[in-house]
Amino acid sequence: MDTFKAIYERRSVKGYDPNHKITPEEERKLLEATIQSPSSFNIQHWRFVILRDPKLRQQIRKEFGNDQAQMTDASLLILFTADMKAWKKEPQRYWQNAPQEVADLLVGWMGPFYQDRQWLQRDEAQRSIGIAMQTLMLAAKAMGYDSCPMIGFDIEQVSKLINLPDDYAMGPMVAIGKKVKEPWSKPGQIPLNELVIENKF
Repeated sequence: MDTFKAIYERRSVKGYDPNHKITPEEERKLLEATIQSPSSFNIQHWRFVILRDPKLRQQIRKEFGNDQAQMTDASLLILFTADMKAWKKEPQRYWQNAPQEVADLLVGWMGPFYQDRQWLQRDEAQRSIGIAMQTLMLAAKAMGYDSCPMIGFDIEQVSKLINLPDDYAMGPMVAIGKKVKEPWSKPGQIPLNELVIENKF
């Protein structure tokens, strides 16, 4: 599918065929595309929790997810998390294929840039999650699937269910599958003249 077509046709779909299965090959293709996303210093903070267990998905839906049907009915449910301390975990591996002088420069910058700046570590982790999520959803659309990003769940309770490490950030979930119900018409985009600022506010 053409990239612009995927962008314009991607919608947040709520109704999925619960019997449709995404093959392991398709899942790998989606995830391989997702990790092509950019991230600050190429740190790749994202960690994808594939929620496969039907009982776990049902529990999240009923107890902590506002009974959103896509949590159980979609073929694939991915919870996006990010390691906020990835910047100091063997950082040289993020630049292993770069020229040595480039790798040395960027790995050397990384520590001072993030050290003692917890707000920045969290912000960068969430930015990486957001970029990767959009890549996943566009890849899904290009493969003939629909998707729905979701933040309407109890973050604290779901964090406990998945044993989220203390130094990880929780992001949204993304449901992916075959739609059985058309989404609403697009509710409306704010015109560009209200969104674009030239140089200064």
